[in-house]
Amino acid sequence: MMKVKEFMITDVISIRENTTVRELLQILVSNKIGGVPVVNMDDVLVGIISDGDVIRYLKPSSRTVYDMFAIVMVSEREKLSEKLRYSLNKSVAEMMITKDIKTLSTENDIDDALHIFSQHHFKKIPVIGRDKRVVGVVSRGDLLRHITTEIIKKE
Repeated sequence: MMKVKEFMITDVISIRENTTVRELLQILVSNKIGGVPVVNMDDVLVGIISDGDVIRYLKPSSRTVYDMFAIVMVSEREKLSEKLRYSLNKSVAEMMITKDIKTLSTENDIDDALHIFSQHHFKKIPVIGRDKRVVGVVSRGDLLRHITTEIIKKE
């Protein structure tokens, strides 16, 4: 059975919790990727963030209520550009996913990766070593390319 370590990407682009949204967006765009693992100073996985998480965070709230000196003002649509400008210097820690992160180990079988991708809408799964550090990443595209080349080789 094929192991994750045989087809994972090992040159992982990861970021730290204090990375700003501006820096994250520059990394995603310049590397043409849709998400990155978030690691602490010891390279241990603490979260994951995707372009979708940023978009969901930036989505203007339809009603924003400000309670100032007991006077409630309702602002009926926050402008996206204002929220974006305000959010660019925030750290990714505020919008990254930290719960129920699915990971693989280098020794997991290809079936384990297929199972996670089939059950969840993830584009990438971090691969974790014994020391809980991120050692690789598996994307849906990598998995499909690997399956395809294996099938073609056997024909």
